[in-house]
Amino acid sequence: MLSLNLPSFETKIDIREGKKVIFDIIRKRYVPLTSEEWVRQHFVHFLIACKGYPQSLLANEVFIKLNSTVKRCDTVLYRRDLSARMIIEYKAPHVEITQRVFDQITRYNMTLRADYLVVSNGMKHYCCRMDYGQQSICFLKDIPDYHLL
Repeated sequence: MLSLNLPSFETKIDIREGKKVIFDIIRKRYVPLTSEEWVRQHFVHFLIACKGYPQSLLANEVFIKLNSTVKRCDTVLYRRDLSARMIIEYKAPHVEITQRVFDQITRYNMTLRADYLVVSNGMKHYCCRMDYGQQSICFLKDIPDYHLL
């Protein structure tokens, strides 16, 4: 797989039914190894190992109801009261981060009302903080450490 702009970690990759799978430490099971999953696993390990995010407050593939449809958030960081603190959307490394990607995560946030929105393709990472009082967003220079949220 492609080298990303994220720290490497000790991966657990296997072949199941002729297809590559990778162990997801959040879901605690092997999942199909796609380019987007490669980014997700690297990013989750980065959040836990480098940024101090509690593994127990992260969830992958979170289903939400948006109007009359069901959507899936790639990763959600929760507070201890189980309200959403951060939504993270991943794209494969070859997928450019465009306004459409931000529109997608913003739609998810209509339901969850998280404080932070993060988008990453493994090469570029964007993080913004929502200010609901001022109805604005502020792009941050880096992904914040957990204790700074």
